[in-house]
Order: sequence, then structure tokens, then C-alpha cells
Amino acid sequence: MQEPQIVDLMPKKLIGFSKEMSYASNLTGMLWGQFMPRRREIQYLVSEDKFSLQVFNQGFDWYSADEHTSFTKWATMEVSKVEGVPDGMKQFDLVGGKYAVFTHKGLASDFPITLQYILQEWLPNSEYDPDYSRPQYEVLGDKYINQDPNSEEEIWFPIVKKSL
Repeated sequence: MQEPQIVDLMPKKLIGFSKEMSYASNLTGMLWGQFMPRRREIQYLVSEDKFSLQVFNQGFDWYSADEHTSFTKWATMEVSKVEGVPDGMKQFDLVGGKYAVFTHKGLASDFPITLQYILQEWLPNSEYDPDYSRPQYEVLGDKYINQDPNSEEEIWFPIVKKSL
């Protein structure tokens, strides 16, 4: 696994659908199945990239969470301005901040391997801690191919400098 790129993200406006779930009761396929046929209804798209966000509840901790820990999953795209939000969709304001950006290659089902690397190898040896106040998300760009072992996606992991 390669070293991440450290990025200072500017705030983004996103439009899409959300669902409460856990990894044990994973509704990601249903959420994206709802979103993809309607994504063209979104006006003022910045790009064709899709954003898959995990918004965790207050008190969430990556190191103590389990498959039953609930979170809100979002299927979204970025817009330059928020007007004419399609019926049933909502706006999500992604606040700026520092992120470690990793490239995940392979199937989405292999994501736990990438997450394990981030949490157990990279973070402990870095100058950063997880920032629990912001969502972790994936950018599904032009190299993302659903259910393809050659797929690539960006993993955006929120970080803050370790306190001394």
C-alpha cells in the first residue's frame, strides 16, 4: 500500500440520498440503486465523480466500532450551487479540512483490508489521528468500475495533527 497524499480540502456542496445503516445491515447497494438512475436530475454538477460518505454519530471511534455500529451513508455528487434539488434528495455540506487520500484498488468488498492498513499501520506511524468530526468518504471517479477487481477509488480519511 502506498503512502497517502495529505490534502487540505475546501468545503463542497453535495446532493444525493442517505440511509441509516450498519455494516451488519448494509444497505449500500439499495442506496446506490436508488441514486444512480436519478443522478442526471441533479443540476450544476461539478464533475461525473460520485461521493460515497459515511457520517458517524457523535462518540464514534474507529478502534471500538463493530459491524453493528450505525452510521448514515450518502450517495452524492458535487454541485457548484444548490438549486432545484430533485424530489427526495437532500443537500450535504462537506466541511473542509485535512484528509489523507489513499487509493483503494480492487473490489469494494476488499475495503476492510485498506481500512485495516490505515488504522493499524499508517495512522499509528504518522503524525495524525482520525478526525471524528468529519465524514470519511470515497470518490468514485473514472477508474471506478463496480464489482471489478481492476477498479480504483479514492479513500478520503479525515485527520488532525496528533496532540503532544
